[in-house]
Amino acid sequence: MTIVHSRKANRFTTLTISGVLAFVPFLFAARLCAQPNTASSAVKPPSSSLQIPNGTILPIRLNRGFSAKTVSIGEPIRGRIMQAVPLPNGSTIPEGATVSGKILSVALASNGAGETVSFAFNQLAFDHQKLAIAVDLRALASAMTVELAQVPDQTYGFGTPPPWADSTQIGGDSVYGVGGEVTDSENHPVGKALYNGVLVHVRAQPNGPCRGPLDGDDRLQALWLFSSDACGVYGMQGVSITHAGRTDPLGVIVLAAPTGKLKLRSGSAMLLRVLP
Repeated sequence: MTIVHSRKANRFTTLTISGVLAFVPFLFAARLCAQPNTASSAVKPPSSSLQIPNGTILPIRLNRGFSAKTVSIGEPIRGRIMQAVPLPNGSTIPEGATVSGKILSVALASNGAGETVSFAFNQLAFDHQKLAIAVDLRALASAMTVELAQVPDQTYGFGTPPPWADSTQIGGDSVYGVGGEVTDSENHPVGKALYNGVLVHVRAQPNGPCRGPLDGDDRLQALWLFSSDACGVYGMQGVSITHAGRTDPLGVIVLAAPTGKLKLRSGSAMLLRVLP
């Protein structure tokens, strides 16, 4: 079986599944080597009294997966912020911060109905601080989709760190190596690439449910491995977001698998967006 990655300017790459999986351990090791020393970086964290601005994107990866058959109401869920999130006042939510919440309801398949799970994230924690938040869900990606997004579109010579290679984001944006442009499916620049993610202008898909900039705030935002217009579910066949949390009940996210089993593996990723 093959996976074909297509890129603007007629760049095509074919990778086998076995080749991809064999390459992932090297990729993670190379990324760690390419990371700057964040301990000595001048990062200004938000104060405990700061309210995260409406519309801020939080890219997270689930610490532990769950399924409708194994999860219980009230069970905690947690995700890790995968890229430092810049804020308008110059402060930063650091990579490694934790977003946490709990399971609110579970419905197992019965009488032809599928499985559903509802949950909410309500706390952001880092540097011994805890901030109350409310978020909706913009995009969800499987653990395999996350791994594939970290594989370069083509293999370069030995010793070339993967972050310097071109890659494709979850949703289709093209990344032209660390420090390079990020472009959308029509080859329009939308931001820039960093060592461990991207800073891009959030965009709405035509006729899609996800919004672009809110209240004229079109600042660059951290979307990690996701495209600027990423919206919905990626790599989870049969799973849908039936309530994103943008409307009442605010902050309550509902996932459903109408004809199958609802299961999110550890390493699945989400784009959360802060509500007012």
